[in-house]
Amino acid sequence: MVRKIITPFQKFVRIESLSGMLLFGATVLALVLANSPLADRFQSLWQYKLGIGTSGFELVKPLILWINDGLMAIFFFLIGLEIKRELLIGELNSVKRASFPLFAAIGGMLIPVLLFLILNKNPESSRAWGIPMATDIAFSLAILRLLGKRVPLVLKVFLTAFAIVDDLGAVMVIAFFYSESIKWSLIAIAIVLLAILFFLSYRRIYAKGFILVFGIVIWVLFLKAGIHPTIAGVLLAFTIPIRQRIGMETYVEKLCDIVDDIKESGEPETPLLSKKQIEGIDNLEEWTEQVQSPLQHLEHRLHKWVAFLIMPLFALSNAGVTFQGGGKLDSMLGGIIVISLVAGKLIGVTFFSWVGVKFGLAELPEGVNYKQVVGIALLAGVGFTMSIFVANLAFFGNTFLLDSAKAGILIGSLIAGVLGYIVLRTGSRKHTI
Repeated sequence: MVRKIITPFQKFVRIESLSGMLLFGATVLALVLANSPLADRFQSLWQYKLGIGTSGFELVKPLILWINDGLMAIFFFLIGLEIKRELLIGELNSVKRASFPLFAAIGGMLIPVLLFLILNKNPESSRAWGIPMATDIAFSLAILRLLGKRVPLVLKVFLTAFAIVDDLGAVMVIAFFYSESIKWSLIAIAIVLLAILFFLSYRRIYAKGFILVFGIVIWVLFLKAGIHPTIAGVLLAFTIPIRQRIGMETYVEKLCDIVDDIKESGEPETPLLSKKQIEGIDNLEEWTEQVQSPLQHLEHRLHKWVAFLIMPLFALSNAGVTFQGGGKLDSMLGGIIVISLVAGKLIGVTFFSWVGVKFGLAELPEGVNYKQVVGIALLAGVGFTMSIFVANLAFFGNTFLLDSAKAGILIGSLIAGVLGYIVLRTGSRKHTI
């Protein structure tokens, strides 16, 4: 049972860690290109318009918005799947298991925001308060992976659970504070469609094509209604059933029957399978699909696409801050974001975790010490993907403030990552698992 639980999580950590390295590579490449002789071509590439249009409907966007509004909706869909799994059967499915990462996440969201609001005196940049809330799970796990066996598995589980709560908070902030004037008639239609999908999920009816079509329509409705369409991705994820349509015992019985039938059909005289063998294989595929959790299956299928394509592409298209040619940046805004990410996360995660344990509302995970909690608190300051995403929403159309915010995010994430690595390396000893 322990191996069944640990092995999938270790695969998850491995994928996220490699994704973090790809993100780093894409970020460096974006910065190099944005400050090279190819800068104009590089920036114009993301402004190339694509889409469809008719007399009564038009959906034409620059390439960068197809990435930020379209591909990132898939990223948020995956986040929604992870949140649902953790809430129902994972680290957040009981008060005792969720309490410690929950306290850490609350502190890691509130204090950075509070610090930003206290330090920022410019009304024009006030919308950036949501930027320091975020934690980039891919980058953070990549740094933990560099520490190898010095970091116990339970610490990686804590960071993952903490980051998922953090993501949930960021999603809610985006939905309520970074959406435009809302067209409620379109939202009402989207809610009806979502209600149909929730009903099908309740009845354990899972039709991929049906969900795909409904998903696209709901995404367009959210886009046209003024709510950021990535929120549609999260809501759609909650309509995916987590339970299998048949139990493992039934599947094993059917599997044995199919194997017996295939054996009885004998060896084919030609390289081609017999009709009975083909039917057996088809039945095997059908029963295998029914025994798989739709949520787990989708999460497994999407994880590599998101980790190895969508997130690096997002970094490549969004991390290109121009420094050459005396390009001006708002150093005050950038500095406030750096302080909020590094000091805010450090104080918030550490203090709230300590308060939860001190008053008996949470338990320090076995094998974890407070120096490691401080290290995780610093790693939480690696905002990157979600922070840049919020910055795009906060300063859409304002290149000066957007580039300033991105510079602050990159510098703050770098400082937080390096300090977190040093603290964890000095505060941990090698573990066998």
